Amino acid sequence: MNLKNLVIGIAIIILTIFVTFYGINMFFPKPQYEDYCNMSKFQNVLVETQTTCADMGGIWYPQNIECIKAPCPQGYCDLYYQCNQEYNDVLKVRARNVFFVALPLGILIIALGAFVFGLESVGVGIMGGGIGTLIYGSGAYWPFSENWIRFIISLVGLIILIWIAYWFNNKFEKNKGRK
Repeated sequence: MNLKNLVIGIAIIILTIFVTFYGINMFFPKPQYEDYCNMSKFQNVLVETQTTCADMGGIWYPQNIECIKAPCPQGYCDLYYQCNQEYNDVLKVRARNVFFVALPLGILIIALGAFVFGLESVGVGIMGGGIGTLIYGSGAYWPFSENWIRFIISLVGLIILIWIAYWFNNKFEKNKGRK
């Protein structure tokens, strides 16, 4: 592959990733933190007791500290605890949805690049974009998944890609031998 084709291939990789990333985000928009946690609601609010914290819907984190002057609160209140939980729950569902769309889409894009496009720079670029799509989809769900799920996902992806590589290379060798 010459330098021009290499540059074209890299550009195709980047644009394929952009297309899949923005396409997925169009159907599964990322939730906005501000929609769940109103940052101005508790601005300049000082909560000094566990009871007041609970009354305001927060969670109290106790601390054993020695104070030089009074008042001396023995902890701090996270007034955003509840809304953070709600936001993280929505984020987790979105990440799972993105994962279940991006994983097969990435494999499909890799297969498309391997089997459909005969021009090497285009095929390699599309395949690289498929790899980027796999990384995006897996990366979105990775923090929320268990190790056994990560293992299974990685193993299945590896097996599928090895199968694609063998199938593609066998097809290429058979076609090469016919010429």
